[in-house]
Amino acid sequence: MKTKKEKPDETLRPDLCVIGAGSAGLSMAAMAASFGVSVVLVEKGRMGGECLQAGCVPSKALIAAARRVHDVQRADRFGSEAGKTGIDFAKVHRHVKKVVAARAPLDSAERYRAMGVHVIEAEVRFAGTETALAGGQIIQARRFVIATGSRPAIPPIPGLEQVSFLTSETIFDVTEMPEHLVVIGGEAVGLELAQAYRRLGSQVTLIEGGERLLGDEDPEMTAVIERALLREGIALRVGRAVERIEPREGGRVAVFLHDEPEPIEGSHLLIAAGRQPVVEGLGLDEAGIETDASGIVVDRRLKTTNRRVYAIGDCAGGAGAGARFTHMANHQAGLVIRNALFRLPSRVGQAPIPRVLYTDPELAAMGLTEAEARERYGAIRILRWSFAENDRARAEGTTGGHVKAIVTPRGTILGCMIAGAHAGELIMPWVLAMAKGLKVSDLAGLVYPYPTFSEVTKSTAVEFLKPSAQNPWVRRVIGLLRRLG
Repeated sequence: MKTKKEKPDETLRPDLCVIGAGSAGLSMAAMAASFGVSVVLVEKGRMGGECLQAGCVPSKALIAAARRVHDVQRADRFGSEAGKTGIDFAKVHRHVKKVVAARAPLDSAERYRAMGVHVIEAEVRFAGTETALAGGQIIQARRFVIATGSRPAIPPIPGLEQVSFLTSETIFDVTEMPEHLVVIGGEAVGLELAQAYRRLGSQVTLIEGGERLLGDEDPEMTAVIERALLREGIALRVGRAVERIEPREGGRVAVFLHDEPEPIEGSHLLIAAGRQPVVEGLGLDEAGIETDASGIVVDRRLKTTNRRVYAIGDCAGGAGAGARFTHMANHQAGLVIRNALFRLPSRVGQAPIPRVLYTDPELAAMGLTEAEARERYGAIRILRWSFAENDRARAEGTTGGHVKAIVTPRGTILGCMIAGAHAGELIMPWVLAMAKGLKVSDLAGLVYPYPTFSEVTKSTAVEFLKPSAQNPWVRRVIGLLRRLG
């Protein structure tokens, strides 16, 4: 006698079917289940997706280990004689895996089943505009949400197929210290891993074919990061296109750059050239769902061209998708909950989304860059404050970098960029102020504890008020009050 689970072609009719159990899909399933609606969650691979297995979690664990090593090696500035230390890379690797393993139960199928989610661990494919097939079961959900994520993009470099190379999904399986790590790609993943491995003892060369690192960010702020990488001994080849790659003995690789006769020879090659959405094999054509080079085309409400289907996270593309961050995927899940379950008109773009680069110093930003603000508004004001003027930063020896805020002449916040210690934490008051329509003067009027890094926010905001002190009418009022006693 077959059990219920073994019956072929069983039809499930949930309120919601979520396809993909990465950050976006898990957030979606958890939120929907908390409201008591019936949810089917389908995942063919490992629960937790890229963020847990090969992204945010392992990379930040590696960065943390590298930062501790770096701090010890620079401890003589504070009077310590700890000096140079040996590095046990096997222990570093175990630390990274331990962090991932500790987080895994929170994303497990067992936990979501305990929430009441029907988890199917199988491939899924649409069989029409209202039907999907997975694990021998027919799913006819009221709404579908596709959250299949992305994979590392592999550029068409001649000779790349002839060598072994790493991506952000495989580099955390390396158990021996790379002697010379060659990184292709000057965006967030490439920069973070380049600095981490340099601090752990690898020789590192980073190649970026564009005109500068982090091409979408404010060049004034990215210059702070570039100088920090150079100080730590990372060899940067910016504006240099890769011509071809050739294998060498012992598994080594030779990377030839355009107009450079001598190749860069490394022991390991990391391809960090962005990511591409996972949309293959889902039967999207049968469901009437359009795709383009950016992924599944969605509108500002994250609806696909099939009104019953939404797409969120890295697989979502088109004008309505927005930035591809884990926190953005979680935000999108909340928007779909409002749209699909409560029919509320929530749209992408109504909240400022912060973005953070986890190098040292960090780079955090939200809103418009200076160039974007000048193009859109014309007259703007730029407010700056250096970490070198902050007493806490001086005490801890982290004085590199500064805050740059972009406001209108009346003090409306258009954007903010912070390159410096704890930038990812320090960006949030600016995000809150922009989201709630506060003026920069509201940030200046708060009382900040001393001595803290948070005072860089106050100091930057106060810069907006300083011209008022030079106003002749203000001076006359002060003079009048002085005469009145």
